[in-house]
Amino acid sequence: MFTGIIEEVGRIERVLPVANGSAVRITAQRVLENLRDGDSVAVDGVCLTVVRHDGRGFEVEAIGTTLSRTTIGELAAGDEVNLERALALGERLGGHLVQGHVDAVGTVRRIEREGEHVLLDVALPPDVAAVTVLHGSIAISGVSLTVNALPARDVAQVALIPYTWEHTNLRHLQQGDRVNLEGDMIGKFVAHLIERRGVTVPGEIAE
Repeated sequence: MFTGIIEEVGRIERVLPVANGSAVRITAQRVLENLRDGDSVAVDGVCLTVVRHDGRGFEVEAIGTTLSRTTIGELAAGDEVNLERALALGERLGGHLVQGHVDAVGTVRRIEREGEHVLLDVALPPDVAAVTVLHGSIAISGVSLTVNALPARDVAQVALIPYTWEHTNLRHLQQGDRVNLEGDMIGKFVAHLIERRGVTVPGEIAE
């Protein structure tokens, strides 16, 4: 379990093919504190297991399913990634509950500065749109954000404060870029419960 509060931005050192997947080496500093092999780290919002680490970074492996459902398969040496270690019981929950299980990949529609903030519009696939509500939570590339507006049935807008813009890799985004999305966990459970009771949940944003 994660919070969506990014601890640091790491850098991809190398990506190597392995059987049915990829091995990704990431250089980092802060997340190495007390890190052990077998621990979970969210990489751009994707929960991955540390298979080995040293004083400069760590390595994770992503299977074919993960590569096909997220942007992890698009990473290359030199890319920056948002990093967060798994939440420890008793720690402050500064963002919202994030599982690190990416629901879908969205596309950046628009990036616009408004004063000191940056407005980011992201096109949502139907399964994420269905659990996205105004002023609710959404994780974009692992970053916990609040839905600022719903410009369209399949678009969510978030407002990035300067700190978030400067301390995550969202500052590198451009129109058309793909981002990992995780819908609000509570919304997903509610939608699933309603569906199991025989009520069809439309693939649209609830307002």
